[in-house]
Amino acid sequence: MRAAPACVPLWLSLAAAPLCLLALRLDARLDAVRRLLTDAPLVDGHNDLPWNIRKFLKNQLRDFPFSEDLRNVSPWSRSSWSHTDLPRLRQGMVAAQFWSAYVPCSAQHLDAVTLALEQVDVIRRLVERYPRELALVTTAQGIEDAHAAGVLASLVGVEGGHALGASLGVLRALYLLGARYLTLTHACNTPWADCSTVDEPGRIPILGGLSNFGRLVVREMNRLGMMVDLSHVSVPTMLDALRTSRAPVIFSHSAAHALCNSSRNVPDHALRLLKANGGIVMVAFYPHFVSCSETASLHDVAAHIVHIREVAGVDHVGLGAGFDGINITPQGLEDVSRYPHLLAELMARGGWTEADLQKLAGRNLIRVFREVERVRDELAAAGEQPIDDRIPEEDIVGRTYCRMPAT
Repeated sequence: MRAAPACVPLWLSLAAAPLCLLALRLDARLDAVRRLLTDAPLVDGHNDLPWNIRKFLKNQLRDFPFSEDLRNVSPWSRSSWSHTDLPRLRQGMVAAQFWSAYVPCSAQHLDAVTLALEQVDVIRRLVERYPRELALVTTAQGIEDAHAAGVLASLVGVEGGHALGASLGVLRALYLLGARYLTLTHACNTPWADCSTVDEPGRIPILGGLSNFGRLVVREMNRLGMMVDLSHVSVPTMLDALRTSRAPVIFSHSAAHALCNSSRNVPDHALRLLKANGGIVMVAFYPHFVSCSETASLHDVAAHIVHIREVAGVDHVGLGAGFDGINITPQGLEDVSRYPHLLAELMARGGWTEADLQKLAGRNLIRVFREVERVRDELAAAGEQPIDDRIPEEDIVGRTYCRMPAT
Protein backbone atom coordinates (compact mmCIF):
# COMPACT_ATOMS: atom_id res chain seq x y z
CA MET A 1 0.00 0.00 0.00
CA ARG A 2 1.49 3.31 -1.05
CA ALA A 3 1.77 5.91 1.67
CA ALA A 4 -0.21 9.11 1.28
CA PRO A 5 1.92 12.10 0.22
CA ALA A 6 3.07 14.24 3.10
CA CYS A 7 1.43 17.65 3.32
CA VAL A 8 3.12 20.83 4.48
CA PRO A 9 1.49 22.12 7.68
CA LEU A 10 -1.76 23.80 6.72
CA TRP A 11 -1.18 26.76 8.99
CA LEU A 12 2.11 27.57 7.27
CA SER A 13 0.53 28.01 3.87
CA LEU A 14 -2.93 27.13 2.67
CA ALA A 15 -1.88 27.91 -0.89
CA ALA A 16 1.28 25.84 -0.86
CA ALA A 17 -0.43 22.46 -0.79
CA PRO A 18 -3.81 22.66 -2.57
CA LEU A 19 -4.10 18.87 -3.00
CA CYS A 20 -3.49 18.32 0.70
CA LEU A 21 -5.97 21.04 1.54
CA LEU A 22 -8.70 19.39 -0.47
CA ALA A 23 -8.00 16.04 1.17
CA LEU A 24 -8.35 17.30 4.74
CA ARG A 25 -11.22 15.91 6.75
CA LEU A 26 -13.83 18.34 8.06
CA ASP A 27 -12.47 18.25 11.61
CA ALA A 28 -8.99 19.13 10.37
CA ARG A 29 -10.36 21.96 8.25
CA LEU A 30 -12.33 23.30 11.21
CA ASP A 31 -9.16 23.24 13.32
CA ALA A 32 -7.40 25.23 10.60
CA VAL A 33 -10.26 27.74 10.45
CA ARG A 34 -10.19 28.21 14.22
CA ARG A 35 -6.46 28.95 14.10
CA LEU A 36 -7.07 31.37 11.25
CA LEU A 37 -9.79 33.18 13.23
CA THR A 38 -7.52 33.44 16.24
CA ASP A 39 -5.29 35.70 14.15
CA ALA A 40 -7.94 37.52 12.08
CA PRO A 41 -11.28 38.80 13.43
CA LEU A 42 -14.54 37.44 12.05
CA VAL A 43 -16.91 40.37 11.49
CA ASP A 44 -20.61 39.89 10.76
CA GLY A 45 -22.40 42.82 9.14
CA HIS A 46 -25.95 42.39 10.40
CA ASN A 47 -27.75 40.80 13.35
CA ASP A 48 -31.31 41.68 14.41
CA LEU A 49 -31.12 40.50 18.02
CA PRO A 50 -31.98 44.00 19.36
CA TRP A 51 -35.38 43.88 17.64
CA ASN A 52 -36.10 40.47 19.16
CA ILE A 53 -35.26 41.92 22.58
CA ARG A 54 -37.85 44.59 21.90
CA LYS A 55 -40.36 42.11 20.49
CA PHE A 56 -40.06 39.55 23.28
CA LEU A 57 -39.09 41.67 26.30
CA LYS A 58 -40.01 45.28 25.44
CA ASN A 59 -36.30 46.09 25.86
CA GLN A 60 -36.30 45.01 29.53
CA LEU A 61 -32.75 43.69 29.66
CA ARG A 62 -33.03 42.49 33.26
CA ASP A 63 -35.08 39.60 31.82
CA PHE A 64 -32.60 38.74 29.06
CA PRO A 65 -30.17 35.90 29.91
CA PHE A 66 -27.70 36.57 27.06
CA SER A 67 -25.00 34.47 28.70
CA GLU A 68 -27.17 31.32 28.52
CA ASP A 69 -27.90 29.05 25.58
CA LEU A 70 -31.21 30.55 24.51
CA ARG A 71 -32.25 27.32 22.82
CA ASN A 72 -33.13 26.24 26.36
CA VAL A 73 -34.85 29.47 27.46
CA SER A 74 -38.42 30.51 26.68
CA PRO A 75 -39.59 32.42 24.61
CA TRP A 76 -36.39 32.21 22.55
CA SER A 77 -36.49 28.42 22.45
CA ARG A 78 -39.92 28.53 20.80
CA SER A 79 -39.01 31.10 18.18
CA SER A 80 -37.75 30.37 14.67
CA TRP A 81 -36.29 33.90 14.67
CA SER A 82 -33.74 33.28 17.46
CA HIS A 83 -30.16 32.30 16.55
CA THR A 84 -27.88 34.33 18.83
CA ASP A 85 -26.48 34.17 22.35
CA LEU A 86 -23.05 34.55 23.93
CA PRO A 87 -22.19 30.83 24.12
CA ARG A 88 -22.92 30.33 20.41
CA LEU A 89 -21.14 33.55 19.41
CA ARG A 90 -18.04 32.20 21.14
CA GLN A 91 -18.45 28.84 19.44
CA GLY A 92 -18.73 30.59 16.07
CA MET A 93 -15.62 32.67 16.88
CA VAL A 94 -17.44 35.90 16.06
CA ALA A 95 -15.07 38.75 16.92
CA ALA A 96 -17.20 41.71 15.86
CA GLN A 97 -20.92 42.09 15.33
CA PHE A 98 -22.89 44.94 13.82
CA TRP A 99 -26.11 44.97 15.84
CA SER A 100 -29.04 46.35 13.87
CA ALA A 101 -30.99 49.29 15.25
CA TYR A 102 -33.93 48.31 13.06
CA VAL A 103 -36.97 50.52 12.57
CA PRO A 104 -40.03 48.99 10.86
CA CYS A 105 -41.48 50.77 7.85
CA SER A 106 -44.80 51.15 9.67
CA ALA A 107 -43.09 53.77 11.86
CA GLN A 108 -42.19 56.03 8.93
CA HIS A 109 -43.61 59.56 9.34
CA LEU A 110 -44.70 58.60 12.86
CA ASP A 111 -42.29 57.55 15.65
CA ALA A 112 -39.37 56.22 13.58
CA VAL A 113 -36.80 58.53 15.19
CA THR A 114 -37.93 57.54 18.69
CA LEU A 115 -37.71 53.84 17.82
CA ALA A 116 -34.23 54.28 16.36
CA LEU A 117 -33.00 56.01 19.50
CA GLU A 118 -34.53 53.31 21.70
CA GLN A 119 -32.88 50.56 19.67
CA VAL A 120 -29.47 52.25 19.82
CA ASP A 121 -30.05 52.61 23.56
CA VAL A 122 -30.82 48.90 24.04
CA ILE A 123 -27.64 47.95 22.14
CA ARG A 124 -25.55 50.24 24.32
CA ARG A 125 -27.18 48.95 27.52
CA LEU A 126 -26.67 45.33 26.45
CA VAL A 127 -22.95 46.02 26.06
CA GLU A 128 -22.84 47.71 29.46
CA ARG A 129 -24.43 44.65 31.13
CA TYR A 130 -21.68 42.35 29.82
CA PRO A 131 -18.45 44.35 30.17
CA ARG A 132 -16.22 41.25 30.30
CA GLU A 133 -17.69 39.82 27.11
CA LEU A 134 -18.67 42.84 25.00
CA ALA A 135 -17.16 46.21 24.10
CA LEU A 136 -18.85 49.09 22.30
CA VAL A 137 -16.72 49.86 19.25
CA THR A 138 -16.92 52.86 16.94
CA THR A 139 -13.65 52.60 14.95
CA ALA A 140 -11.87 50.13 12.72
CA GLN A 141 -8.99 49.99 15.18
CA GLY A 142 -11.49 49.23 17.92
CA ILE A 143 -12.38 45.97 16.17
CA GLU A 144 -8.73 44.93 16.16
CA ASP A 145 -8.27 45.98 19.80
CA ALA A 146 -11.36 44.09 20.99
CA HIS A 147 -10.24 40.98 19.13
CA ALA A 148 -6.82 41.16 20.75
CA ALA A 149 -8.48 41.56 24.16
CA GLY A 150 -10.79 38.59 23.59
CA VAL A 151 -14.07 40.53 23.80
CA LEU A 152 -16.81 40.83 21.19
CA ALA A 153 -16.66 44.16 19.38
CA SER A 154 -20.23 45.47 19.31
CA LEU A 155 -21.05 48.02 16.62
CA VAL A 156 -24.28 49.81 15.76
CA GLY A 157 -25.87 49.89 12.32
CA VAL A 158 -29.16 51.75 11.81
CA GLU A 159 -31.45 49.86 9.42
CA GLY A 160 -33.78 52.08 7.43
CA GLY A 161 -33.27 55.65 6.26
CA HIS A 162 -36.76 56.53 7.49
CA ALA A 163 -35.17 56.42 10.98
CA LEU A 164 -33.75 59.88 10.22
CA GLY A 165 -37.14 61.56 9.89
CA ALA A 166 -35.60 63.23 6.80
CA SER A 167 -33.26 65.19 9.09
CA LEU A 168 -29.50 65.50 8.73
CA GLY A 169 -29.43 66.63 12.36
CA VAL A 170 -30.81 63.24 13.41
CA LEU A 171 -28.16 61.56 11.24
CA ARG A 172 -25.44 63.44 13.10
CA ALA A 173 -27.00 62.61 16.47
CA LEU A 174 -27.10 58.90 15.61
CA TYR A 175 -23.43 59.05 14.68
CA LEU A 176 -22.60 60.64 18.03
CA LEU A 177 -24.48 57.79 19.74
CA GLY A 178 -22.26 55.26 17.99
CA ALA A 179 -24.02 54.36 14.72
CA ARG A 180 -21.40 53.51 12.10
CA TYR A 181 -23.59 52.58 9.18
CA LEU A 182 -27.01 53.56 7.92
CA THR A 183 -28.99 51.31 5.59
CA LEU A 184 -30.45 53.93 3.25
CA THR A 185 -33.85 52.21 3.02
CA HIS A 186 -35.60 49.19 4.37
CA ALA A 187 -38.54 47.60 2.51
CA CYS A 188 -40.14 51.00 1.92
CA ASN A 189 -39.20 54.11 0.01
CA THR A 190 -38.20 57.20 1.93
CA PRO A 191 -38.95 60.70 0.63
CA TRP A 192 -35.36 60.73 -0.66
CA ALA A 193 -34.51 57.15 -1.77
CA ASP A 194 -36.18 54.23 -3.56
CA CYS A 195 -36.04 50.77 -1.97
CA SER A 196 -35.55 47.42 -3.69
CA THR A 197 -39.25 46.62 -3.96
CA VAL A 198 -39.62 49.15 -6.80
CA ASP A 199 -37.42 46.84 -8.92
CA GLU A 200 -39.98 44.05 -8.72
CA PRO A 201 -42.17 43.31 -11.78
CA GLY A 202 -45.10 45.68 -12.10
CA ARG A 203 -43.71 48.20 -9.60
CA ILE A 204 -43.02 51.82 -10.55
CA PRO A 205 -40.06 53.75 -9.08
CA ILE A 206 -40.97 56.91 -7.21
CA LEU A 207 -37.69 58.82 -7.50
CA GLY A 208 -35.63 56.67 -9.85
CA GLY A 209 -32.84 56.41 -7.26
CA LEU A 210 -31.70 59.12 -4.85
CA SER A 211 -33.23 62.58 -4.75
CA ASN A 212 -31.01 65.64 -4.39
CA PHE A 213 -31.56 65.45 -0.65
CA GLY A 214 -30.65 61.76 -0.73
CA ARG A 215 -27.32 62.63 -2.26
CA LEU A 216 -26.79 65.12 0.56
CA VAL A 217 -27.43 62.30 3.05
CA VAL A 218 -24.64 60.27 1.42
CA ARG A 219 -22.29 63.25 1.38
CA GLU A 220 -22.95 63.97 5.06
CA MET A 221 -22.31 60.31 5.91
CA ASN A 222 -18.96 60.60 4.13
CA ARG A 223 -18.16 63.71 6.15
CA LEU A 224 -19.08 62.02 9.43
CA GLY A 225 -17.27 58.76 8.69
CA MET A 226 -20.45 56.65 8.61
CA MET A 227 -20.61 53.74 6.17
CA VAL A 228 -23.27 53.91 3.46
CA ASP A 229 -25.19 50.61 3.47
CA LEU A 230 -26.99 49.72 0.22
CA SER A 231 -28.77 46.53 1.28
CA HIS A 232 -32.52 46.98 0.65
CA VAL A 233 -32.13 49.78 -1.92
CA SER A 234 -33.20 49.71 -5.58
CA VAL A 235 -30.60 49.25 -8.28
CA PRO A 236 -30.88 52.91 -9.42
CA THR A 237 -30.37 53.96 -5.78
CA MET A 238 -27.28 51.71 -5.64
CA LEU A 239 -25.88 53.37 -8.75
CA ASP A 240 -26.63 56.90 -7.53
CA ALA A 241 -24.99 56.18 -4.18
CA LEU A 242 -21.92 54.66 -5.85
CA ARG A 243 -21.61 57.76 -8.02
CA THR A 244 -22.10 60.11 -5.07
CA SER A 245 -20.06 58.52 -2.29
CA ARG A 246 -16.46 59.61 -1.87
CA ALA A 247 -15.84 56.59 0.37
CA PRO A 248 -16.37 52.85 -0.13
CA VAL A 249 -19.92 51.62 0.46
CA ILE A 250 -21.17 48.37 1.94
CA PHE A 251 -24.02 45.93 1.49
CA SER A 252 -24.44 44.72 5.08
CA HIS A 253 -26.60 41.68 4.22
CA SER A 254 -27.18 40.94 0.53
CA ALA A 255 -26.29 38.23 -1.99
CA ALA A 256 -25.63 37.82 -5.73
CA HIS A 257 -28.53 38.56 -8.09
CA ALA A 258 -26.99 36.31 -10.76
CA LEU A 259 -27.61 33.26 -8.52
CA CYS A 260 -30.98 34.33 -7.08
CA ASN A 261 -32.92 37.07 -8.81
CA SER A 262 -34.37 38.59 -5.66
CA SER A 263 -34.61 42.38 -5.79
CA ARG A 264 -32.64 42.34 -2.51
CA ASN A 265 -29.52 41.07 -4.25
CA VAL A 266 -26.72 42.83 -6.10
CA PRO A 267 -26.50 42.52 -9.90
CA ASP A 268 -23.17 41.90 -11.58
CA HIS A 269 -22.91 45.37 -13.12
CA ALA A 270 -23.25 46.88 -9.64
CA LEU A 271 -20.64 44.42 -8.33
CA ARG A 272 -18.18 45.68 -10.93
CA LEU A 273 -18.86 49.29 -9.90
CA LEU A 274 -18.48 48.25 -6.26
CA LYS A 275 -15.00 46.95 -7.05
CA ALA A 276 -14.04 50.34 -8.48
CA ASN A 277 -15.56 52.04 -5.41
CA GLY A 278 -13.58 49.78 -3.03
CA GLY A 279 -16.66 48.57 -1.18
CA ILE A 280 -17.90 45.19 0.03
CA VAL A 281 -20.90 42.86 -0.13
CA MET A 282 -21.44 41.02 3.15
CA VAL A 283 -23.27 37.87 2.11
CA ALA A 284 -26.68 37.17 3.68
CA PHE A 285 -27.81 33.66 4.65
CA TYR A 286 -31.59 34.02 4.20
CA PRO A 287 -32.72 31.21 1.86
CA HIS A 288 -35.04 33.54 -0.08
CA PHE A 289 -31.94 35.58 -1.04
CA VAL A 290 -29.68 32.55 -1.52
CA SER A 291 -31.78 29.98 -3.37
CA CYS A 292 -34.94 32.01 -4.06
CA SER A 293 -36.86 29.36 -2.11
CA GLU A 294 -37.73 28.18 1.39
CA THR A 295 -34.70 25.91 1.56
CA ALA A 296 -30.98 26.42 1.10
CA SER A 297 -27.73 24.97 2.34
CA LEU A 298 -24.29 26.05 3.43
CA HIS A 299 -23.13 25.11 -0.09
CA ASP A 300 -25.56 27.62 -1.63
CA VAL A 301 -24.20 30.43 0.56
CA ALA A 302 -20.65 29.44 -0.41
CA ALA A 303 -21.66 29.68 -4.08
CA HIS A 304 -22.74 33.31 -3.60
CA ILE A 305 -19.43 34.12 -1.93
CA VAL A 306 -17.54 32.52 -4.80
CA HIS A 307 -19.61 34.38 -7.41
CA ILE A 308 -19.07 37.77 -5.80
CA ARG A 309 -15.37 37.01 -5.56
CA GLU A 310 -15.28 36.08 -9.27
CA VAL A 311 -17.02 39.30 -10.35
CA ALA A 312 -15.79 41.89 -7.85
CA GLY A 313 -12.66 40.26 -6.44
CA VAL A 314 -11.62 38.71 -3.16
CA ASP A 315 -11.22 42.14 -1.55
CA HIS A 316 -14.91 42.91 -1.89
CA VAL A 317 -16.80 40.12 -0.13
CA GLY A 318 -17.63 39.48 3.52
CA LEU A 319 -20.23 37.97 5.84
CA GLY A 320 -23.59 39.49 6.86
CA ALA A 321 -25.84 36.60 7.84
CA GLY A 322 -28.88 38.49 9.11
CA PHE A 323 -29.43 36.13 12.04
CA ASP A 324 -32.38 36.91 14.34
CA GLY A 325 -34.01 38.75 11.44
CA ILE A 326 -34.78 35.60 9.45
CA ASN A 327 -37.15 32.76 10.34
CA ILE A 328 -35.54 30.10 8.14
CA THR A 329 -31.84 29.35 7.85
CA PRO A 330 -29.68 27.32 5.45
CA GLN A 331 -28.93 23.73 6.38
CA GLY A 332 -25.52 23.78 8.00
CA LEU A 333 -25.77 27.48 8.97
CA GLU A 334 -28.48 27.29 11.60
CA ASP A 335 -27.13 29.92 14.00
CA VAL A 336 -24.12 32.08 14.89
CA SER A 337 -22.07 29.06 15.95
CA ARG A 338 -21.70 27.84 12.35
CA TYR A 339 -19.45 30.40 10.66
CA PRO A 340 -16.36 28.13 10.87
CA HIS A 341 -18.22 25.49 8.86
CA LEU A 342 -18.77 27.97 6.04
CA LEU A 343 -15.07 28.84 5.90
CA ALA A 344 -14.23 25.14 6.05
CA GLU A 345 -16.48 24.55 3.05
CA LEU A 346 -14.64 27.22 1.04
CA MET A 347 -11.35 25.67 2.13
CA ALA A 348 -12.52 22.31 0.78
CA ARG A 349 -13.42 23.86 -2.58
CA GLY A 350 -9.86 25.03 -3.09
CA GLY A 351 -8.56 28.31 -4.45
CA TRP A 352 -8.73 30.11 -1.11
CA THR A 353 -5.49 31.04 0.61
CA GLU A 354 -5.19 31.82 4.29
CA ALA A 355 -5.08 35.53 3.42
CA ASP A 356 -8.21 35.18 1.25
CA LEU A 357 -10.19 33.56 4.05
CA GLN A 358 -9.06 36.20 6.52
CA LYS A 359 -10.23 38.92 4.12
CA LEU A 360 -13.63 37.28 3.80
CA ALA A 361 -13.94 36.76 7.53
CA GLY A 362 -13.33 40.38 8.49
CA ARG A 363 -10.27 42.06 7.08
CA ASN A 364 -12.20 43.38 4.07
CA LEU A 365 -14.72 45.12 6.29
CA ILE A 366 -11.97 46.56 8.46
CA ARG A 367 -10.22 47.88 5.34
CA VAL A 368 -13.46 49.55 4.15
CA PHE A 369 -14.04 51.02 7.61
CA ARG A 370 -10.52 52.45 7.69
CA GLU A 371 -10.99 53.99 4.25
CA VAL A 372 -14.28 55.59 5.34
CA GLU A 373 -12.41 57.06 8.30
CA ARG A 374 -9.61 58.26 6.02
CA VAL A 375 -12.10 60.08 3.76
CA ARG A 376 -13.70 61.64 6.87
CA ASP A 377 -10.31 62.89 8.04
CA GLU A 378 -9.44 64.28 4.61
CA LEU A 379 -12.74 66.14 4.41
CA ALA A 380 -12.21 67.54 7.91
CA ALA A 381 -8.70 68.68 6.99
CA ALA A 382 -10.14 70.39 3.90
CA GLY A 383 -12.57 72.31 6.11
CA GLU A 384 -15.74 70.46 5.10
CA GLN A 385 -18.64 71.75 7.23
CA PRO A 386 -21.88 70.02 8.30
CA ILE A 387 -24.59 70.20 5.66
CA ASP A 388 -27.38 72.46 6.92
CA ASP A 389 -29.93 71.83 4.16
CA ARG A 390 -33.46 70.69 4.98
CA ILE A 391 -35.43 68.35 2.78
CA PRO A 392 -37.54 70.44 0.37
CA GLU A 393 -41.16 70.75 1.44
CA GLU A 394 -42.31 69.55 -1.97
CA ASP A 395 -40.57 66.22 -1.33
CA ILE A 396 -42.87 65.51 1.62
CA VAL A 397 -46.17 66.95 0.40
CA GLY A 398 -49.01 64.62 1.37
CA ARG A 399 -47.06 62.78 4.06
CA THR A 400 -49.15 62.03 7.14
CA TYR A 401 -46.91 63.43 9.83
CA CYS A 402 -46.31 66.77 11.45
CA ARG A 403 -43.31 68.93 10.71
CA MET A 404 -42.33 72.34 11.87
CA PRO A 405 -42.49 74.71 8.89
CA ALA A 406 -39.18 75.97 7.58
CA THR A 407 -38.32 79.34 9.08
